[in-house]
Amino acid sequence: MNVILAVKQYISKMIEDSGTGMKVLLMDKETTSIVSMVYSQSEILQKEVFLFERIDVGGRETMKHLKCVCFLRPTKENIDHLVKELKSPKYGLYYIYFSNVISKQDVKTLAEADDQEAVREVQEFYGDYVAISPHLMSLNVVGCCEGGNWVNSVLQRTVQGLTSLLLSLKKCPTIRYQNSSEMAKRLAENVRQIIMREAALFDFRKTDVAPILLILDRREDPVTPLLNQWTYQAMVHELLGINNSRINLSGVPGIPKDMHDVVLSAEHDEFYSRNMYLNFGEIGSNIKDLMEDFQQKSKSQAKVESIADMKAFVETYPAFKKMSGNVSKHVTVVSELSRLVALYSLMDVSECEQELACHGDHSQSLQKIRVLLSNDKIRDVDLVRLVMLYALRYEKHSNNDISGLLSALQNSRRVPENLLKMIPAVLEYGGHKARSSDLLESDNPIALTKKFLKGLKGVENIYTQHVPLLRDLLDQLIKGKLREGSFPYLGTSQLRDRPQDIVVFVIGGVTYEEALSVDFLNRNTPGVRIILGGTTVHNSESFMEEVRLATQSLHFVRKHESRTTKW
Repeated sequence: MNVILAVKQYISKMIEDSGTGMKVLLMDKETTSIVSMVYSQSEILQKEVFLFERIDVGGRETMKHLKCVCFLRPTKENIDHLVKELKSPKYGLYYIYFSNVISKQDVKTLAEADDQEAVREVQEFYGDYVAISPHLMSLNVVGCCEGGNWVNSVLQRTVQGLTSLLLSLKKCPTIRYQNSSEMAKRLAENVRQIIMREAALFDFRKTDVAPILLILDRREDPVTPLLNQWTYQAMVHELLGINNSRINLSGVPGIPKDMHDVVLSAEHDEFYSRNMYLNFGEIGSNIKDLMEDFQQKSKSQAKVESIADMKAFVETYPAFKKMSGNVSKHVTVVSELSRLVALYSLMDVSECEQELACHGDHSQSLQKIRVLLSNDKIRDVDLVRLVMLYALRYEKHSNNDISGLLSALQNSRRVPENLLKMIPAVLEYGGHKARSSDLLESDNPIALTKKFLKGLKGVENIYTQHVPLLRDLLDQLIKGKLREGSFPYLGTSQLRDRPQDIVVFVIGGVTYEEALSVDFLNRNTPGVRIILGGTTVHNSESFMEEVRLATQSLHFVRKHESRTTKW
């Protein structure tokens, strides 16, 4: 199971089926992202695609000598754009591919618009999601719910994306869902309805062990997206933000213009592919090796003394230039990460975060937060995240001082109101009442046993002690120990054998830390293949926005007592 390969094969087939000759690829905003994640521009140019256009952008030139390959989501807006396009075609022939199931009525509408008989093909190719890595996909949607219920448009998009994922992987799964989440149950039921309605599409060859679709809710683990990260990919996303494999470096001091927007793609960047899951210390060492290798090759490039040397130089120059760009890019990114870590005292912040997430010493954690509150280097948003983690951890603790920390943030640090609101909001979103698991309980026997075993093994790195809940749930699922009461099957079919193919989808988004866990399980569990999907891939900033949107209809009442504020 490989989502990059699945989407790539669809796009290759579209282009090949249109035959030889110069082509234009006509897309919408979302399919542009889908294509750009699996194909570089240079790769797609080799397939005779010389122009990339958006159907929702006006003012395109008429070029009848080009064939048009359309790859679009089957939305009402896109159908309207296509009708307009076909009534006055700008290209010679049209090969139309929809990323999901299209209704018969829409096909009829397009046929009626095609007066000039320019359309040669209309097909469904199920690449209706963003493939980030072979085992990770996203829908790039933030803001799934409001007041604990689905936003209807997002539910529809999620059902389409998830069924498309299953079709592209050729899987008709047994479905399990998180019983404590109405949203998970509703999504599971909607997916099953599509599978039953489109039974012919899901009629794949039966395997000995049926694939599993496990649907989870982000609210069950609000801790993971709030933590600082220390592996390369996750750290870049947390501190710089990755948007469809692109990073905006325009805010970096002294950055040259050609480095304002860089691409980090494991498919096209060997160094990134090898290092994306390594921790920050290892990255520094590997960057040094990369620099030394480049310097050696630079010296050999400088020696052009004969015709043979010139020939060798011309032949190796493209690879040398690519390497030069890669070295420059990674040195810039790692240097900026180092600068931000030092500037905002992120190691001190992260140490406190890990203690809150993994240990249960209330007085020590409270004392550390109070010390950090007086550190002017630490950003307001990082302090608010620490108090959010503290509130989640010690919500039920008899001596918790959530109101005191809020007061200190408001009065001593003058933290803006919109950030202060995040603390009661995260308790509403993923607090004790919203969770079914003992995510942060430290006094139950299982948690105590795990802590004891961790103590025996020793901790390799105090900044990466935390293990996401998702890792434990998948471990239980693989071993056949995932409780049916908490994660029931939808319908009558049940799995008695050890699962082999697992698709786990998280409503409310996933993180790169969880993607690392899935990669670890894929590498270390023979015979098991796992795909992780979510409505988006979060860093702490986007997760806080997810929480804000989910709770914005709720009003948090403040009671004034002298100068303090209680929430």
